[in-house]
This record gives sequence, structure tokens and C-alpha cells, in this order.
Amino acid sequence: QFRQHPTSSKIDVSGKSPSSGISIKAKFKEGRACVFFLFGAFSATQVGDKLPAVDVHEGDPHSIVNTAELFKGKRGILFGVPGAFTPACTKSHLPSYIEKCEELKKKGIEIIACISVNDAFVMSAWGKDQKADGKVRMLADPCGTFTRALGLELDKEPLITALGTKRCQRFVMLLEDGVVRELQVEPDGTGINCSLASHALKLV
Repeated sequence: QFRQHPTSSKIDVSGKSPSSGISIKAKFKEGRACVFFLFGAFSATQVGDKLPAVDVHEGDPHSIVNTAELFKGKRGILFGVPGAFTPACTKSHLPSYIEKCEELKKKGIEIIACISVNDAFVMSAWGKDQKADGKVRMLADPCGTFTRALGLELDKEPLITALGTKRCQRFVMLLEDGVVRELQVEPDGTGINCSLASHALKLV
């Protein structure tokens, strides 16, 4: 948007980059420009969108997995959790997908993956503790880059104080060849209902 001040040569320019989620404001006066970049939230992923292509870790920080490549040409389930080893994630969320793994595969699901804003060592240890090997891929998003690209950051208190950083909202999505076909996000980001495997079975 462009707006010229009626009594001066100053022009204000403002806008937002649709690809980056960055708001831009610029002020021009007498041939000089000052540009301010305001970092805003990414737009939340919606049904019909392609899964963002972001490198995440699996097993250790040297094992890189690209999210878009992982689901390319496949029918899969991706679910996000606020944190490895946290109570609801450990007692209910991850176990539900381990338990329903075979049922989901019978419905044509080729890959099931869990993502969390944790480091790869923590995610690997959590997967071993839950006996997820061969059933659920444990993906680490240590800097929250993929979570931000989805627009699903969980940034409310007191969770940040308790866990030390912004985390991922609890969600589940059905993907077909890297395209989001179904998406369920818990209303408060942390509850556990619509993102459980029992509900995912109804989506496929």
C-alpha cells in the first residue's frame, strides 16, 4: 500500500510478503528511505496446502530429513506434540499412534511421523522408551523452523516458562503426496482429543 502525505514529499509504503510472513514498512522523504522489517507470524497451514520443505533431524543432528521429500509420493500421517517426555504426550498421544499403527497401515497409510521442538537425541530416546521403532518416525525440529513454517507455534505462558521455549501445537494432518488433505489442531494447542490416533483413523 502506498500513501503520500498531502503537504509534503514523504511517502509511506507498507505491505506483507506472502511467502515469508514478514511485514515491511518504508518511509521515503527527499530521496531517502528508511525500511522497517516487522517479523510477524506465519499464516497457519490449511487443507490443500503443500507441506513446507524444511530440513529436520531424525536419530541425531547429522541425519537430515526434508519434510517435503519424506512424504513425497506417499500417503502419510504427521502429528505434532508440545514436547517429548511430557505427561500427555507420553501417556496418551504418541502411544495412541503406536497402538493404532497397523490399523492405519491397513487404511493405506505408508508413513507415520511425530514432530516436536526438541533435539534429535531427546526425540530418539523418547522413541526408544515408547518402542516406536518401525511404527512412528521421530522427527526433531530443534529450532522450531518447521513449526513456524506451519504457523503452529505454541507461544503461551506458563508453557514457555515451564519448557524454556516456544513449542509446537498439538495437531494431526493427513498428507497425500506432500499435500495436506486433512488437518486437526487442538483448540487450545495443548489439549488431547482431535489429534489422537483414534480420530486420525476417521480422517483416512
